[in-house]
Amino acid sequence: MSQQLLSRALVSINWLVGALRANTPGPALRVLDASFYYPPIRDGRKEYEEKHIPGALYFDIDECKDKTSPYEVMLPTEGAFAKYVGDFGINNDSHVVVYDADQLGIYYAARVWWMFKVFGHQKVSVLDGGFRNWVKQGHPVTSEVIKPKPEAYRAVLDSSRVRKFEDIQRNLSSKEFQLVDSRPAGRYAGTDPEPGEIFPGHIPGSLSLPFTSFLTEEGFEKTPEELQRLFQDKGIDLRKPLTITCRRGVTACQLAMASYILGKEDTAVYDGSWYEWFHRAKPEEKVTP
Repeated sequence: MSQQLLSRALVSINWLVGALRANTPGPALRVLDASFYYPPIRDGRKEYEEKHIPGALYFDIDECKDKTSPYEVMLPTEGAFAKYVGDFGINNDSHVVVYDADQLGIYYAARVWWMFKVFGHQKVSVLDGGFRNWVKQGHPVTSEVIKPKPEAYRAVLDSSRVRKFEDIQRNLSSKEFQLVDSRPAGRYAGTDPEPGEIFPGHIPGSLSLPFTSFLTEEGFEKTPEELQRLFQDKGIDLRKPLTITCRRGVTACQLAMASYILGKEDTAVYDGSWYEWFHRAKPEEKVTP
């Protein structure tokens, strides 16, 4: 795997091992465990408390969100995000490394990576291969939970990287940006059920490109050449505006990260995604079974 790829959005397990040996976790280097599961078949926080990378802190996606919104895990305000991450001992110069323990290798970690990027953070990376491969390679784990000293943090939202309902609705006719759906193909097509109380389907004009296509069976991000081919095979032009959607704005961040690795830093995510669209769009604005 190339150094360029690792330096743009990912760090390798070997890199993190070396970084933790050289640096005591603190404001210069913060490791975050973003393990979360929906439906709640596993308890991410409980698993973190039992076993995690030494020095890692638990980033609860269900806490760091807009709690006034009815639409699942919408972005928090600048102030709320700044307070949440500042309490982790993170400042604007910190290098933040995010991982999760999902069997796929990378799942919710990409959402946290995107949140930091959207709020203007420069040095944030995802651990390639995740906790699954950290454990598989025999690296140390602990149940010890550290209590960091809070740091001052300033968050500035880059609104160009976040699409709202009205943006997607306008795009139905304007076609100002490409819209790609990162959910599994069956849920996009309406042949497989959607978790929870909503029906499967998709936004008219959106293309299907499942996020799992970007990961190897071992749980690592595919090579830049393979990532490029995945976009090309769907007719997606990375030189043009691009927005990613999914169910709740989580797996969409996998594709946003993949395009970032390829040098496209302005890919947007529809934060409300299919969950919001299902509840707000007109019947003729939904492709459902």
